[in-house]
Amino acid sequence: MTISLNKITKKVGPRLLFEDITVTFNPNSRYGLTGPNGAGKSTLLKIVMGVEEATSGSVALPRRVGFLKQNIEQFHDFKVLDVVIMGNQRLWDALAEREKLYEAEMTDDVGIRLGEIEEIVNEEDGYNAESDAEILLTGMGIPPELHHEKMHAIPTDRQFRVMLCQALFGNPDALLLDEPTNHLDLESIGWLERFLHDYKGVLVVVSHDRHFLNAVTTHIADIDYETLIIYPGNYDEMLVAKTAVRERTELENKSKEKKVAQLREFVAKFGAGTRASQVQSRLREIDRLEPQELKKSNIQRPYIRFYPPEKPSGQVVFKCSEVSKGYEGKPVIRNFSFEAMKGEKIGVIGNNGKGKSTLLKMLAGVLPSDGGRIEVGHQVQIGYFPQNHAEIIDKKSSMTAFDWLKKRREGVYDQDVRSILGKMLFSGDDAFKPISHLSGGETARLIIGGMMLCNYNVLIMDEPNNHLDLEAVSALSWALQDFKGTVLFASHDRDLIGNAATKIIAFEENRPRLFEGKLDEYFATQAAK
Repeated sequence: MTISLNKITKKVGPRLLFEDITVTFNPNSRYGLTGPNGAGKSTLLKIVMGVEEATSGSVALPRRVGFLKQNIEQFHDFKVLDVVIMGNQRLWDALAEREKLYEAEMTDDVGIRLGEIEEIVNEEDGYNAESDAEILLTGMGIPPELHHEKMHAIPTDRQFRVMLCQALFGNPDALLLDEPTNHLDLESIGWLERFLHDYKGVLVVVSHDRHFLNAVTTHIADIDYETLIIYPGNYDEMLVAKTAVRERTELENKSKEKKVAQLREFVAKFGAGTRASQVQSRLREIDRLEPQELKKSNIQRPYIRFYPPEKPSGQVVFKCSEVSKGYEGKPVIRNFSFEAMKGEKIGVIGNNGKGKSTLLKMLAGVLPSDGGRIEVGHQVQIGYFPQNHAEIIDKKSSMTAFDWLKKRREGVYDQDVRSILGKMLFSGDDAFKPISHLSGGETARLIIGGMMLCNYNVLIMDEPNNHLDLEAVSALSWALQDFKGTVLFASHDRDLIGNAATKIIAFEENRPRLFEGKLDEYFATQAAK
């Protein structure tokens, strides 16, 4: 029932991701697979599933493994309920064959085969398959009226949730989940946390949601120093242990270097003299004490700072009066009124589809309201980070990261552009990487770099943490807290909202409302209802 990796090595071109990883993942344990973007987390998961080959090494798996697939287009013409049941391939194949045989002419051979299939269906608990799938879908916030729809007929974020239900279906012996909280709202994340707590198999999960990792994991499998190290405890406990080990080794090395220097001085002084035996003894001790070489960590944290605005805004940044917006005759926001004041940090939360992005787009001037009035305050200068990066970065363009950033501010010096790119981890030739080749995390960092360059006094950010690794999300959180201007940002990352937001706009069942307090205070009032 374990997942065993034996001497797994992976090279991509000349670059070594990891080498000779030998580790066993055990049942009743929940492992968070961590490491910065590019460390090889998703690659390792694909190797474990056999989707990608290792350069060398072998993997041993339990019989049934649930894996979060990303290829949703493959399932576009299937019913939602069927896509979930496909998570148990043996059961799905049996049900599909049974359906075909029912349409065929009944013969003795067909009858015998139908009997064999019924045994398989029974072994795989197939008679409860639809009800089990419905429980998973409902927990993921997909209402019953969508369960029999084709995948292409439901919103994309819900299609990803269906794929997560597929991975969880059928009580697999092991679960491999790559970013399962993407496309989930806070309510669904809470449901998933509870589900995984009750899960008895082997769980290996990649996530950039620190709160989720802390809530779910019993161990952290950290990819760094070109290997994988298992730490007991959750993500925060791993950071403490990892830092302590590194610091202790560095201190030991310094102590050894000092001792070696003293021994070398003795050897240099008496090497040619009469104290030959003592010199040989010192040489042997030098060999024994030689400090161990410390591999360089691949963890890099961007340096995010939104510099003090050149022109401060007025005291009232936004005044919204009875604002409404709908799509195709369906209201999303109705008669919402609130004020955002200078220096406030307002976190926007709520289930998907309730109107978070719509509100931020209206405030950013990207989308007009259908009714009501939005007044923008005196000298307000807005920097906007869209959830869909393509709204401001054309991936089909031939521009480089340097070109795109330089166009963000008229008259900016090249060295200032290079400075921002360096802080956003675009060092050396990476500064001239074509934007068409940028990953999701690189694109997000480039957009943030543009906001840093322009000294806006108001930042509007829609899911800025999507695609960022844990180090970058931590840097963003600190930067938002430190910023002297005004921020309105939507996120499902509870650590980010909890640390950076001083007020909350909560999209509740009927309408959004402004809550005068932090996220934990908001949750406390909700729990008391």
